[in-house]
Amino acid sequence: MGKAIATNKKAYRDYFLSQTIECGIALKGGEVKSLRAGEVAFRGAFARMEANEIYLHSLYIAPYEQASYMNDEPDRVRKLLLHKREIKKLIGAVAEKKMMLVPTKIYFNKRGVAKVELALGKGKKLYDKREAIKKRDVERSLERVIRTR
Repeated sequence: MGKAIATNKKAYRDYFLSQTIECGIALKGGEVKSLRAGEVAFRGAFARMEANEIYLHSLYIAPYEQASYMNDEPDRVRKLLLHKREIKKLIGAVAEKKMMLVPTKIYFNKRGVAKVELALGKGKKLYDKREAIKKRDVERSLERVIRTR
C-alpha cells in the first residue's frame, strides 16, 4: 500500500471494522490530478451494491481547475473495480452478517494507480463509543505519568 491521500477517520470511530479489501476506482483525468494534489474528502462517503457491482457514493474530489469545462460533479457516483469472486464474497458478508461496506482510505499504489481500501464494518452503539473514549483517556493519562517520571 502506498501513502494514504485521505483517510476516513469517522469510519474508525463509528464502525467495528473487520476485513479490508483493496479495489480500484473508475476516475476521469481531472479527478486523478485532483487526487494527486490531495483534494479529496470522505464527507459521509459509503459504498453500495447495485446490480452485482459496487459503487462509491458521496466521495468528494475537488474539480481540477485546469480541466475547465471537462470537470464532472465533485461528488458523483464512482464505480469500484473488483473481481467477480471478490464482489460475491462481499455480497455474502453483507447479506449474512448484516455488515456495511465502508471506504477507509484512498491512495496510489506503487505503480501509481488510484486505489480505495474498503472495509466490512458493523455500526458501533453509543456505549461502544464511550468505552473507546474512556480507554483512550486512560492510555493518555498513563503516557503522561510515564513521561513525567
